[in-house]
Formats: sequence, C-alpha cells, structure tokens
Amino acid sequence: MNRVAPHKWYRVRRLAHDVTLIDEPYIKPFYRCNIWHIRGRDSDALIDSGMGVVSLRAHVAEVTEKPLLAVASHSHFDHIGCHHEFEQRLGHRAEADILENPSRKATLAAEYARDDIFDRLPPAPYESHRYEVTPAPLTRHLEDGDILDLGDRHLEILHLPGHSPGGLALYEAASGILFSGDTIYDGPLVEDVYHSDLTDYRASMERLLTLSPRVVHGGHFPSFDGARFKMLIENWLTTHDKTG
Repeated sequence: MNRVAPHKWYRVRRLAHDVTLIDEPYIKPFYRCNIWHIRGRDSDALIDSGMGVVSLRAHVAEVTEKPLLAVASHSHFDHIGCHHEFEQRLGHRAEADILENPSRKATLAAEYARDDIFDRLPPAPYESHRYEVTPAPLTRHLEDGDILDLGDRHLEILHLPGHSPGGLALYEAASGILFSGDTIYDGPLVEDVYHSDLTDYRASMERLLTLSPRVVHGGHFPSFDGARFKMLIENWLTTHDKTG
C-alpha cells in the first residue's frame, strides 16, 4: 500500500460559526476521527486530535493561531494522538490515567490500529504493529457542568459515560451547536469495547434527548441537524429497550 506525504495527510474545511473540521481522509470513515477546531476571541478550542501519525501543529496552521485548549472527548487512540503537542490538555478524570499512560490495549490501538483501516498508509516510519499513542497527561480535569470560556464563546461540558467512562460532549447554547464526541454520531455506534457500559450509555442517551441542538458535530461521520439527532437517539433507545 502506498504512503501519503505528511503535508497531504490532513484535510481542513471551514464551516459556519468559526468552526473548522480537520480530518484524516486516508483513514476509512468508520475509524476516521472528526477533529473540531473552534475559534474564540481570546483562545481557541480543539476537540480531539486524530491518530497522531502526522503532527497537527506542523501541518495545520489553524491550531497554532492562538492559545488553544485541547479537549479529549475520550481516550481512544483515534481521538488523542496529537494531544501531547499542546500545553493545555483537558479531559475527564475517569480517563486521565489512560491519557497519562496510553497502553495499546487501553486506547484500543491493539484491536483496531491495523493496516486495513487505511486507504493509504501514513508516512514512514509508521508501522501499525508498533503504533502507540504518545502520553499526554491532562493539565485540567473537566467535570459535568463546567464552562469552557473562549472569551466570546462558552461551551458547556456534558459528561456522557457509556461509550467510555469519561466521555464528553460540549454544547454551545448560543449557537445551538453540540459537539457530541463518540456518544452519538450518524453511523454505527461502538458500545461493546472493554470499558463500555450499556446502563451508563442509556442514561447518557436519555439526557441528550432533553437537548434541542440546531446542528450536531459528532466524533465520526458527517454532521446532522436536530431532527436527525432526536431520531438517532430514539431509534437507539428503542433498539436497546430493556423490555424489548
């Protein structure tokens, strides 16, 4: 399989409300993390950072423009690979130990980081069997209800365990934008890895159903509107009905 040059690894697309989608197009869609860059007046936020097989800071100018808060929606390998490149690293304490000591098993790299997740391989010297996440200890623990203050933008932290113990979403009420991590996106959800919990997942889905976002930017797959958001959650809850 051919390799991709480092400067071609990332794709950058500006969206409305000063949100930029950064992703890794040579990773197949199911495994391809959406990296969300949010511009604020005083600082920017970055939600997740991809696999880390190519430096974000070296190849994506947007992440170097201002002081930046790098938020880990959770600690799976496809979401935290470049977190070590940023001074301010935020996440939930339930997965702080994994970010500090990211073993291949705990980050799911041992199970999922294989050559067949790529359409083209990352630049040399990448080898899937040797891939591991660089440690990125949290510099700040985020709790449910915390507010991420970017100066003119305020993102509420939602702790949504289920997919993983420390799963986070961020909700900007003023714009109606929900950054939902891997709790909900428009594709096959992962609910059966070693630290998933279906009871927690159901409670998180029921909580999300109380929100009315205008647009949802998930951890994978394309974004979607509030109507699709409610339909996806209701379908999931029906499928996982305890009495069904």
